[in-house]
Amino acid sequence: MSKQPHNTLAAERRKARHYSMQALYQWYMASAPLNDIEAEFRAEYDFAHVDLEYFQAVLHGVPTCVDELEAIFEPLLDRKIDDLDPIERTLLRMGIWELKERIDVPYKVAINEAVALAKKFGASESHKYINGVLDKAARELRQAETGA
Repeated sequence: MSKQPHNTLAAERRKARHYSMQALYQWYMASAPLNDIEAEFRAEYDFAHVDLEYFQAVLHGVPTCVDELEAIFEPLLDRKIDDLDPIERTLLRMGIWELKERIDVPYKVAINEAVALAKKFGASESHKYINGVLDKAARELRQAETGA
């Protein structure tokens, strides 16, 4: 992997998360095979400035442990998990996965990126909800980093 300036990597990861959220939403709603979804996204979107490895890691990582991810955030919810909007559920799955599996990503970055996606794709106040749930989860999953 080549060394990239921090800003470039951050921008490429942001785009990777953006596409990952859309692809995982499609997977959740349509139950299409992940490889088909990935092929479709790579054919339809310009991946020139996207961290492709990160996109693939999220797209294929989240579904492999979706039950485990939901078991982590479900106790932190103020409603039944099935009452979550599909965008919120997808973003919580992604955020928890990133907190759990990508220790190279600071917890604040993982939370902020999920919140930004919630502002873009979610219901009007869903970003606050995503922030609250992921913040609580980070205290458990990243105790050393959060000082919790």
